[in-house]
Amino acid sequence: MRIGEVADKAGVSVRALRYYEEQDLLQAWRSPGGQRHYPDTAVSRVRLIQQLYAAGLPSRVVREVLPCVDSGEARPALLDQLVAERVRIDQRITDLLAVRDRLDDVIAITRDPDADCSHME
Repeated sequence: MRIGEVADKAGVSVRALRYYEEQDLLQAWRSPGGQRHYPDTAVSRVRLIQQLYAAGLPSRVVREVLPCVDSGEARPALLDQLVAERVRIDQRITDLLAVRDRLDDVIAITRDPDADCSHME
């Protein structure tokens, strides 16, 4: 696939794909005319990269994780780091759910001042 097609299907910019290449997160080969071509797996790889970034993982960690996704193997130190990241993500989810509950209460009380808002306590 060419760069524009991958960008469209993955919902990212061409610039993001170039950045992922620079960070060694995504590989492409060049045609004799210099155009980038990506494997069919590039779209799912880009979506995974996006998810890992959205979860707060830095490029360095993403670069280490991607080969593990492919091979199913990871060194013990990386596993420890991933467990720590998972704990951090779980805490972030808990925090976000609490904020969502508070917003639900604000919305409810704004719509109906007599509403019973259980999360406001």
